[in-house]
Amino acid sequence: MATPSITRATGFALFLLSFICFAFASTSKAANVLGNPGFESDGVASANLPGWQSYGANHYNESDNSIAHTGTNYFKVYQAFNGTVNYSGIYQDYISGPGASYSADGWAYSAAGDALAGANAAWIEITFRDATANILALYRSASITTNLIAGGGFTKSQWHNLAVTNQYDINSFQITNHTAQLVAPPGTYFVRYQVVFQGDAKNSNGSVYFDDLNLVSTGTAAYGDMNIVWNDEFDGAAINNNIWTYDLGGGGWGNNELEFYTNRASNAFVQNGLLHIVARKESVGGYNYTSARMKSQGLYSFTYGRLEWRAQFPAGMGFWPALWLLGNNISTIGWPKCGEIDVFENTGTNSVMVQSSIHSGSDETGMYNFFDSAVTNFHTYTLDWTTNALLFYVDGHLFQSQTNWSSAAGTYPFPFNQPFFLIMNFAVGGNYVSNPTVTDINTHSVFPSEVLVDYVRVYNTTAPFRLAISQTSTNLLLTWPSNIVAHVQAQTNFGSNWYSVSTTSNPLPVNPTNGSAFFRLSTP
Repeated sequence: MATPSITRATGFALFLLSFICFAFASTSKAANVLGNPGFESDGVASANLPGWQSYGANHYNESDNSIAHTGTNYFKVYQAFNGTVNYSGIYQDYISGPGASYSADGWAYSAAGDALAGANAAWIEITFRDATANILALYRSASITTNLIAGGGFTKSQWHNLAVTNQYDINSFQITNHTAQLVAPPGTYFVRYQVVFQGDAKNSNGSVYFDDLNLVSTGTAAYGDMNIVWNDEFDGAAINNNIWTYDLGGGGWGNNELEFYTNRASNAFVQNGLLHIVARKESVGGYNYTSARMKSQGLYSFTYGRLEWRAQFPAGMGFWPALWLLGNNISTIGWPKCGEIDVFENTGTNSVMVQSSIHSGSDETGMYNFFDSAVTNFHTYTLDWTTNALLFYVDGHLFQSQTNWSSAAGTYPFPFNQPFFLIMNFAVGGNYVSNPTVTDINTHSVFPSEVLVDYVRVYNTTAPFRLAISQTSTNLLLTWPSNIVAHVQAQTNFGSNWYSVSTTSNPLPVNPTNGSAFFRLSTP
């Protein structure tokens, strides 16, 4: 899958000598966040719909460049013919947050030889949802109906653009507003783009084709009121020992793994803004391979929030990279009672699949399949962790939700209501990768190979991301929320380069007597 842009907009506050303070945000380039929006990744005439979740009876792609709006493929949907009102279609879920705004549309076509009949209808729908998928806001396009076709509002065998502009009350399903700006309300965790075909109970005929679907982010508040509260950007000269420590040694780690973990710089180091975790073919401690298993145990842990890992992983037989979390209480109650959250793991022989799981006595797993990319490229792996839900994303695309689990050590939502620490490791061999032999690994894999991590970030809801200004007898004081990972930048002449203020105590005193200056707050 092509990697969409997932950026945290930088907030700014501007200070002038006249003591005027402005807060504003940088503007990011609008882009379609949907994967496979024109169905060109589907192959030829099959039910395969990569990037989409389908529901209902009759939906598949067709390939005919004489009909498709652009390209070769398009999506066809029609009713179930089961004698009841029924629904068929497809949807995608994309990460979002309160205040995020979007525009949405798509192209639709009903062929003269198979036009809608009876009370059949079709439309495009946008819903904003909370962590357990409850609908918080609902927007729809105009509905394609037989009345619309008969009235000339929808010509058969012709593509029409359906813009999503009708806002509905989620209880009465009555239109309350017309707007091109679809705004996420408080409580939003993701936005769903959905194609809906409503079939009538009379088994009426007719299909609708869809192509070139769009969900475009039009604002800068993609994460709403979430801001970075902890991070490591790996921009320094060495691994930060105030954040990371290591598991050391061999023994298989409960999974028959074949590596010996070290804390050597040859197995884990920082260079050019990236963390490198390196697996090497070398004999240490009676094992054939060395690698590293870094963790924040005893140094940093958290409960709830949005966790982002941007990373790239190697392909190779026996390779098992993972980004995951364990409960702080593992030393007292053991595993799996402490709980485990696998944000990402991969078997190196399948570079187009990743897996996310939770373990607490009952195991739940979801798979994500790339269709025009691979784990060997950089991707953003994200976990949303709330009081009653765990949501997993790749490049912003939600592919697994867990809202129910069990544990022998406590009642729901235990253990996923306790502090967890982070782990990044690169195993070689073991149960998960089907226990290949050392000979097979050496034959089919290249050493050294490495995991590259661009950053690790934890987001949470905070006070607004902006500078505030107050005045003392001699200074101005700039302040910002203390729990946000941020730094102050300054500019002495409008249009000149910004530079980081070397001492950024909060509040930051500013002496206004020596000309003018501009200040802004930046994250990370």
